[in-house]
Amino acid sequence: MLRLRHIVVAVGVTWLLALLVGGPAMATSAAMPAATSAGPSAGASLVSSGGLVAAQEEADQGVRGMLRDGEGEPIPDVTLTVSDSAGDEVGQATTDADGQWMIPVPEPGTYTILLDEGTLPEGAELQDPERNPLEVQVTSGRVAPAVFQLGEEEEGRQQIQAFLRSVANGIKFGLIIAMTAVGLSLVFSTTRLINFAHGDLVATGALLAWFFNVGLANMGGPSIHLIPASIITIVLVALLGAGLERGLFRPLRQRRLGIFQLLIITIGVGLAIRHVLLLFFGGSPRTYRDFVGQEAVQMGPVSLTPRDMTIMGLSVLLLGGVAMMLQRTRMGKSIRAVADNPALASASGIDVDRVILTVWILGAGLAATGGIFFGSAVSADWFMGFRLLLLMFAAVILGGIGTAYGAMAGGLVIGLVTELSVLWFPPELKFMWALLALIVVLLVRPQGILGRRERVG
Repeated sequence: MLRLRHIVVAVGVTWLLALLVGGPAMATSAAMPAATSAGPSAGASLVSSGGLVAAQEEADQGVRGMLRDGEGEPIPDVTLTVSDSAGDEVGQATTDADGQWMIPVPEPGTYTILLDEGTLPEGAELQDPERNPLEVQVTSGRVAPAVFQLGEEEEGRQQIQAFLRSVANGIKFGLIIAMTAVGLSLVFSTTRLINFAHGDLVATGALLAWFFNVGLANMGGPSIHLIPASIITIVLVALLGAGLERGLFRPLRQRRLGIFQLLIITIGVGLAIRHVLLLFFGGSPRTYRDFVGQEAVQMGPVSLTPRDMTIMGLSVLLLGGVAMMLQRTRMGKSIRAVADNPALASASGIDVDRVILTVWILGAGLAATGGIFFGSAVSADWFMGFRLLLLMFAAVILGGIGTAYGAMAGGLVIGLVTELSVLWFPPELKFMWALLALIVVLLVRPQGILGRRERVG
């Protein structure tokens, strides 16, 4: 019998081998979105003043930062120069009275930032002179942080701070993965369908929200704030999920197509959605208009923007709401009954088709929500769902196949392993360690963290 864990482990092993053989270039292209999302984990504490915000609004993308000494005091009048990959100077800036600086760049790409150590005040020096000049990857519409750490600091304290920052970023990334993985798990548990198009629903949600927030204004229409744009997007993607179930997969199930045939159809649906997104939105990363350039809130060694804290808080509330729905409501109990035994649930008077339709609507809505959160924290593009798909499958299997709570737990584990791995290994390999953690857990506990053993007759 074809099992979800067998498929994902096989695909994961193939992906890992390709990653290791393909070298750093391939790894960088695969891991770039999540690596960008971990910007604050590099130790940045970026606070935007009025002048910097104005400069950021004038430029589509750029580089910025803030210089402070070992006691946290700002360092003004320090010169920084930005050069492109060809070595040509792009711009120069001097830190202001708050130690802040910002340099616009003409286009996305890799840039080198050189700090003129001769302009540092007496007694101030870089903690790591080898990181000057510093390379920064700038994506479309984003102002990337460039962090130069000054002053001497105890090695043990540095390691603790880096660890806590990685934990915070891992929880944020893990909650987003958990959000998207719950819908995938619910669809599989009620229909036994391995939905390879689920990741493309995530990308659809992210890009539709960008269209309502930014794209309409670019076409001469109104610009909708990200919050109502997100609500409209979630409703539309939920309707898309309902359409896929009602117009495609239910008729195919009634024709008694096998699981393998349905799996191939989901791959085709995913390819179709993915390339429609590429056709309409192009291949460049897209960023939202709202909630950018926010002032970071420092909480001990961890700095998070209000946007990041909102994403984490809403993710916890939504996941908690799904858990309460599954436990307390009539529909939630029906979903669990259909997941356990569809034939017995139907014989008990439960409308199985209605339950499955509800699961598709809920799963697509959660996928769109996770896509919007990821697009707000990083950026949105047509291929993002496929990049995250294997991590969603890993979260479902790691937590335990057939349980939504397992998908939540698995998502958090995947997020933490992914972000903590960069403390010891190159960030280009961060996804590799998450999939290796999946393989190790399955060797020790094949049913997953919260899964149950099944007797196969």
